Amino acid sequence: MPEIVELLASPVHRFLGRPADGPAPAPPGELVDAVRIRAGLGIVGDRYFGQQAHRDASVTVIARESLPDGIGLAEVRRNILTTGIAVDELIGRVLVLDSGDGPVSLRVNRAARPCAWMDVTVGPGAWKALRTTGGIRCTPLNDGTLRVGPIDAVVT
Repeated sequence: MPEIVELLASPVHRFLGRPADGPAPAPPGELVDAVRIRAGLGIVGDRYFGQQAHRDASVTVIARESLPDGIGLAEVRRNILTTGIAVDELIGRVLVLDSGDGPVSLRVNRAARPCAWMDVTVGPGAWKALRTTGGIRCTPLNDGTLRVGPIDAVVT
Protein backbone atom coordinates (compact mmCIF):
# COMPACT_ATOMS: atom_id res chain seq x y z
CA MET A 1 0.00 0.00 0.00
CA PRO A 2 1.31 3.49 -0.81
CA GLU A 3 2.40 5.59 2.12
CA ILE A 4 3.61 9.06 3.04
CA VAL A 5 6.84 8.42 4.93
CA GLU A 6 7.81 12.01 5.80
CA LEU A 7 6.54 15.56 5.33
CA LEU A 8 8.63 18.73 5.33
CA ALA A 9 7.41 22.31 5.62
CA SER A 10 10.45 24.50 6.16
CA PRO A 11 10.16 28.27 6.48
CA VAL A 12 13.80 28.77 5.44
CA HIS A 13 15.99 27.92 2.48
CA ARG A 14 18.94 26.01 3.99
CA PHE A 15 21.08 25.52 0.86
CA LEU A 16 22.72 28.94 0.56
CA GLY A 17 26.20 29.81 -0.60
CA ARG A 18 28.64 27.10 -1.65
CA PRO A 19 27.88 23.42 -1.08
CA ALA A 20 31.39 22.93 0.33
CA ASP A 21 30.42 25.21 3.24
CA GLY A 22 27.49 22.96 4.17
CA PRO A 23 23.81 23.81 4.65
CA ALA A 24 22.44 26.24 7.20
CA PRO A 25 21.09 24.63 10.39
CA ALA A 26 17.58 23.18 10.20
CA PRO A 27 14.92 25.14 12.02
CA PRO A 28 13.05 23.20 14.68
CA GLY A 29 9.89 21.49 13.49
CA GLU A 30 10.46 21.39 9.74
CA LEU A 31 9.65 17.66 9.64
CA VAL A 32 5.97 17.41 10.51
CA ASP A 33 3.22 14.81 10.83
CA ALA A 34 0.74 16.79 8.71
CA VAL A 35 0.73 19.65 6.20
CA ARG A 36 -2.04 21.98 5.05
CA ILE A 37 -2.06 22.54 1.32
CA ARG A 38 -3.70 25.49 -0.45
CA ALA A 39 -4.72 25.38 -4.10
CA GLY A 40 -2.24 27.23 -6.31
CA LEU A 41 -0.19 28.37 -3.31
CA GLY A 42 1.56 25.33 -1.86
CA ILE A 43 2.18 24.11 1.68
CA VAL A 44 1.27 26.51 4.48
CA GLY A 45 4.44 27.45 6.36
CA ASP A 46 6.84 26.33 3.64
CA ARG A 47 9.47 28.69 2.20
CA TYR A 48 7.84 28.61 -1.27
CA PHE A 49 4.23 29.11 -0.12
CA GLY A 50 2.49 31.71 -2.29
CA GLN A 51 5.62 32.79 -4.14
CA GLN A 52 4.80 33.60 -7.75
CA ALA A 53 8.07 32.17 -9.09
CA HIS A 54 7.25 28.79 -7.51
CA ARG A 55 3.52 28.49 -8.26
CA ASP A 56 4.11 25.60 -10.70
CA ALA A 57 6.56 23.94 -8.30
CA SER A 58 5.26 24.78 -4.85
CA VAL A 59 4.91 21.14 -3.74
CA THR A 60 7.67 18.62 -4.35
CA VAL A 61 7.37 14.85 -4.05
CA ILE A 62 10.10 12.18 -4.07
CA ALA A 63 9.93 8.40 -3.82
CA ARG A 64 11.63 6.65 -0.89
CA GLU A 65 12.80 4.04 -3.38
CA SER A 66 15.02 6.68 -5.05
CA LEU A 67 17.06 7.41 -1.92
CA PRO A 68 19.79 5.58 -0.05
CA ASP A 69 18.89 4.11 3.35
CA GLY A 70 18.88 6.72 6.09
CA ILE A 71 18.30 9.67 3.74
CA GLY A 72 15.09 11.65 3.97
CA LEU A 73 13.51 15.00 3.28
CA ALA A 74 15.91 16.99 5.47
CA GLU A 75 18.71 16.03 3.07
CA VAL A 76 16.92 16.34 -0.28
CA ARG A 77 14.65 19.28 0.61
CA ARG A 78 11.51 17.92 -1.00
CA ASN A 79 8.13 18.27 0.74
CA ILE A 80 6.60 14.80 0.52
CA LEU A 81 8.43 11.47 0.75
CA THR A 82 6.30 8.57 -0.49
CA THR A 83 6.76 4.86 -0.89
CA GLY A 84 4.91 2.65 -3.33
CA ILE A 85 4.40 5.35 -5.98
CA ALA A 86 6.67 5.74 -9.03
CA VAL A 87 6.43 9.54 -8.89
CA ASP A 88 9.11 10.25 -11.49
CA GLU A 89 6.89 8.69 -14.17
CA LEU A 90 3.96 11.06 -13.55
CA ILE A 91 4.97 14.24 -15.39
CA GLY A 92 1.93 15.69 -17.16
CA ARG A 93 -0.52 13.76 -14.96
CA VAL A 94 -2.47 14.53 -11.79
CA LEU A 95 -1.52 12.67 -8.60
CA VAL A 96 -4.34 12.44 -6.07
CA LEU A 97 -3.33 11.57 -2.49
CA ASP A 98 -5.73 10.90 0.37
CA SER A 99 -4.37 10.24 3.85
CA GLY A 100 -7.82 10.25 5.44
CA ASP A 101 -8.82 13.93 5.36
CA GLY A 102 -10.02 13.94 1.76
CA PRO A 103 -8.20 13.92 -1.57
CA VAL A 104 -5.45 16.39 -2.44
CA SER A 105 -4.83 16.74 -6.17
CA LEU A 106 -1.36 17.68 -7.42
CA ARG A 107 -0.74 18.55 -11.07
CA VAL A 108 2.71 17.13 -11.87
CA ASN A 109 4.46 19.78 -13.97
CA ARG A 110 8.10 18.72 -14.24
CA ALA A 111 10.98 16.83 -12.72
CA ALA A 112 12.63 18.16 -9.57
CA ARG A 113 16.21 18.09 -10.76
CA PRO A 114 18.87 17.68 -8.09
CA CYS A 115 21.64 20.19 -7.54
CA ALA A 116 25.26 19.96 -6.44
CA TRP A 117 24.12 20.13 -2.81
CA MET A 118 23.05 16.48 -3.08
CA ASP A 119 26.71 15.41 -3.12
CA VAL A 120 27.07 17.12 0.28
CA THR A 121 23.78 16.23 2.00
CA VAL A 122 23.17 12.74 0.53
CA GLY A 123 26.69 11.64 -0.39
CA PRO A 124 29.26 11.75 -3.19
CA GLY A 125 27.72 10.89 -6.54
CA ALA A 126 24.14 11.65 -5.47
CA TRP A 127 23.80 14.63 -7.81
CA LYS A 128 24.31 12.42 -10.86
CA ALA A 129 22.46 9.44 -9.40
CA LEU A 130 19.29 11.48 -8.75
CA ARG A 131 19.11 13.15 -12.18
CA THR A 132 16.24 10.93 -13.30
CA THR A 133 14.79 10.07 -9.88
CA GLY A 134 14.98 13.39 -8.01
CA GLY A 135 11.23 13.71 -7.63
CA ILE A 136 8.56 15.95 -9.13
CA ARG A 137 7.39 19.55 -8.88
CA CYS A 138 3.66 20.04 -8.57
CA THR A 139 0.88 22.60 -8.35
CA PRO A 140 -1.84 21.85 -5.79
CA LEU A 141 -5.27 21.95 -7.42
CA ASN A 142 -7.35 22.01 -4.23
CA ASP A 143 -7.05 22.75 -0.53
CA GLY A 144 -6.50 19.85 1.83
CA THR A 145 -4.42 18.12 4.47
CA LEU A 146 -1.89 15.32 4.08
CA ARG A 147 -0.59 13.21 6.95
CA VAL A 148 2.24 10.72 7.44
CA GLY A 149 0.99 7.15 7.06
CA PRO A 150 -0.94 4.98 4.61
CA ILE A 151 -2.60 6.77 1.70
CA ASP A 152 -4.90 6.12 -1.19
CA ALA A 153 -3.14 7.23 -4.38
CA VAL A 154 -4.73 7.66 -7.79
CA VAL A 155 -3.16 8.96 -10.99
CA THR A 156 -5.35 10.60 -13.60
